[in-house]
Amino acid sequence: MNNVKNQTAYDASQIQVLKGLEAVRMRPAMYIGDVSVRGLHHLVNEVVDNSIDEALGGFCDEIEVTINEDESVSVTDNGRGIPVDIHPEQNRSALEVVMTVLHAGGKFDKKAYKVSGGLHGVGVSVVNALSEWMVVEVARDGGLYRQRYQRGIPDAPVKKVGSRKSTGTKTTFMPDGEIFKKRKFSFEILSERLRELAFLNPNLKISILDVKTGKSNKFKYKGGLSAFIEYLDQGHNTLTKRPVFLSGERENIPVDIAFSYNDSYNENIYSYVNNIHTIEGGTHLVGFKAALTRTLNNFATKNKLLKNGDSTLSGDDVREGLTAVISVKVNEPQFEGQTKTRLGNSEVKGIVEGLVNEQLGKFLEQNGSVGKRIIEKCQVAARSREAARKARELTRRKSALENDSLPGKLADCSWSESGRTELFIVEGNSAGGSAKQGRDRRFQAILPLRGKILNVEKARLDKMLSNEEIRTIVSTLGTGIGRDDFQAERIRYGKIIIMTDADVDGAHIRTLLLTFFFRHMRPVIEHGHLYIAQPPLYRVARGNEELYVYDDEELRKVQEKYKDQTKNYSIQRYKGLGEMNPAQLWKTTMDPQFRTLLQVTIEEAFEADHIFSMLMGDDVELRRKFIEENAQYVRNLDV
Repeated sequence: MNNVKNQTAYDASQIQVLKGLEAVRMRPAMYIGDVSVRGLHHLVNEVVDNSIDEALGGFCDEIEVTINEDESVSVTDNGRGIPVDIHPEQNRSALEVVMTVLHAGGKFDKKAYKVSGGLHGVGVSVVNALSEWMVVEVARDGGLYRQRYQRGIPDAPVKKVGSRKSTGTKTTFMPDGEIFKKRKFSFEILSERLRELAFLNPNLKISILDVKTGKSNKFKYKGGLSAFIEYLDQGHNTLTKRPVFLSGERENIPVDIAFSYNDSYNENIYSYVNNIHTIEGGTHLVGFKAALTRTLNNFATKNKLLKNGDSTLSGDDVREGLTAVISVKVNEPQFEGQTKTRLGNSEVKGIVEGLVNEQLGKFLEQNGSVGKRIIEKCQVAARSREAARKARELTRRKSALENDSLPGKLADCSWSESGRTELFIVEGNSAGGSAKQGRDRRFQAILPLRGKILNVEKARLDKMLSNEEIRTIVSTLGTGIGRDDFQAERIRYGKIIIMTDADVDGAHIRTLLLTFFFRHMRPVIEHGHLYIAQPPLYRVARGNEELYVYDDEELRKVQEKYKDQTKNYSIQRYKGLGEMNPAQLWKTTMDPQFRTLLQVTIEEAFEADHIFSMLMGDDVELRRKFIEENAQYVRNLDV
């Protein structure tokens, strides 16, 4: 009993009540995912989403995003403007309520917004809470109103500062340096999301400007989802001149679908609810897939396109080479969690399924030649799927029999707990030898590859599995491969680290490996397992002192430092990992205490898909144009 009495008292005084936006500042990751680059850019998305909701309601047709000189961001729209009159319950301006109170906004009242993305009402107030300062200017009712906040707290009440005939809202904010260690916005990351929103909202003009660099983009796509498909299919030959477009509204739920088939072997389906990318799909995606498979099989059977002995086409068969975008607008969407990655409304499945059955069936009847080409492609996919099944069986048998003598000579680690282990995929036997000698054998495994792996952008699964290096990777990871076999939970290593030379060949091998993981083992990336090692480019020696330098900018600073000193220094340029001895490789690139790793993520899957198709596909002209436009940003090119 004495022990209990001596413990720290636990009573009502220990119950902490967080007021206003304090909870957001204390636990920001709960509201924006994290406080890294991803969370930083999410702030802009939250503000833009408010403007998009105005567009969905038919009140806004222009949105401007500006990255200002001081790294603050301004979002301006020509919507109705946030109300500024006094809130009847809060006894203060509605603008202040929206900006400072969680779960406050017009999204809960269907009179204001029939459809919206930000249904939880936390978006813009969260941005305010996580900003060093924010200024909101509202034009409405013939006036211009302004309020400034510091870390979510208003400096003063809303004030009328002028007159204005037009309407709209301008929000400018500076992310808080106490929350975000890096406050530099990426023009490219923001552009990708804005481009996506422009595709999803035809006739909406969205522009972005980076004041410091002068970079700018303007997005407006009258073609909507069809234009989206054409963008995604760049670099591929398609079976139809134009994407197939299906559209309708049932039970007050508008559905828009666009799709096409191309000459690739990949399935790329992107689903959206109220402009929100539902990464994990949901009932709208289930309905589309089921209807697509059923309708194509019905067409094939009716037109006697299935040969004797052929079974009906599977879902995998009909989705090979498919590029599709599904967009639904739901009054009260039910998402699984605040992250909004999966739609749960059961009624949406039947609505999408019925619309696709009806409209796609009519399209195939009216375009029989197109339907036949699609069925032929599906039949080839079915035969290849069977060949891939046999190849996987062979791979599994080999991996079971040759566990200790895999091609590529895997040097495994002694620990078996995947969360604590690392696999280095290394270019060539020379670097592999240094890595094997320099590693920590307890938790670091080494897999040297011979030469360049197959470009999987141009190969089906059965051909891939005939490639020795790819079979080696699949066997080593232990996850299996293909939609039927892949099991992410079976992965043998917590970190998979691509470690290649800092030259053109090394960059090419790295790109081939990234293409492989993106196309055929995407969960490895999505679950945070894939990394890129950052070996040094230079060794600077001065007497007994040595420095390892990782880029040209850092080298310039070192040279500036030594410029006026009497003792000479030497610079060694590493062209390959094999030029480092095991101790140097460990110290600079493999030691968890000192190394730098770049984690591979997919912020915008559709944009990543577009770039991979462009760079690794067959369209030489498109690839040449991309290289010309981006050559100025290349660093450390080894020529």
